[in-house]
Amino acid sequence: MKYFGAHVSASGGVENAPLNAHTIGATAFALFTKNQRQWTAAPLSPKSIEAFGGNCRTDHYQPAQILPHDSYLINLGHPDEEGLRKSRAAFLDEMRRCEQLGLDRLNFHPGSHLGQITIEECLRRVAESINLTLAATRGVTAVIENTAGQGSNVGFAFEHLAAIIERVEDKSRVGVCIDTCHAFAAGYDLGSEAACDRTFDELERVVGFGYLRGMHLNDAMKPLGSRVDRHQSLGEGTLGMTVFRYIARDKRFDDMPLILETPDESRWPQEIALLKELAEG
Repeated sequence: MKYFGAHVSASGGVENAPLNAHTIGATAFALFTKNQRQWTAAPLSPKSIEAFGGNCRTDHYQPAQILPHDSYLINLGHPDEEGLRKSRAAFLDEMRRCEQLGLDRLNFHPGSHLGQITIEECLRRVAESINLTLAATRGVTAVIENTAGQGSNVGFAFEHLAAIIERVEDKSRVGVCIDTCHAFAAGYDLGSEAACDRTFDELERVVGFGYLRGMHLNDAMKPLGSRVDRHQSLGEGTLGMTVFRYIARDKRFDDMPLILETPDESRWPQEIALLKELAEG
C-alpha cells in the first residue's frame, strides 16, 4: 500500500495535523511536534495527546503513515561540547514527544561539522547521540535523512548513513529517509528509469532497503550534483516526473510515509492525487 502525504501544519496544536492532512487527501503526513525554530517548548498537554490520537483514528492514520520531523536547530554531530549537549537534550525531548503521541519514528538531519572537526568525527558523534537517546526512550526509531551536502552538512553520501548505522547499537531502532531533491543535489542521478535503478541499487548495496522508513518527494530547482537544497513542485524542476513515477510503482516503497515538501502548499492536493494516479497506473 502506498501512503502519500505532505508535511502539514500543526499550528494550534499537534491534534490539528491529522485534520490538515485529511483535508488535502493525504494518506500519510509529516509534522513538527513543537515549534522547530525554538530549542524548548511547553510539554504536550494530555488534552492534545488524546485529541491527536483520536483524530488519527478518525481519519485512519496509523504510526506507519506518520513521519514527525525534529527541529532544524538540532545538530547531533556538533563539534562544540555545549552545542552537542544542547542538541542531544532537544533531540531526547523530541523523541519523548513521539513516545507520548504513540508515534514509532522521528526523522532528523544528521548534523554538521561546521568546518571544525572531520566528517568521520562528526558521524561518530551523531551515532553516539543516537545511542544515548535510544537508551533513554522506547519504541521510537531514529530515522536519518540524507542531505544535499550543502555547507558543512554530513549525510549526503549513502556511505555516511551506513557509517552512522554501523555504530548504532540497537539497529532495530535506526532507519533512513531519502529525500529525492537532496539525493539529486548530492550527485545521485534520478533523472531516468535507468538512473533510478542505479541509484536505488546503490542504496540497497551501501545501506539496505531494510532500513528505509520514509521518503521525501521533492523536485529540485538546481542541477545534478549542485549541493544546493532547493525544492521545487513535482515535474517543474530539474528532476522531472520519472523518479516519482518510479517510486509510486515500486513495491520497495510501500507501507511507509511518502511525504511532499514541495514549496507551493496550495498544490498539495493535486500533487497527492497525481501520485495516487501514478501508483494505480
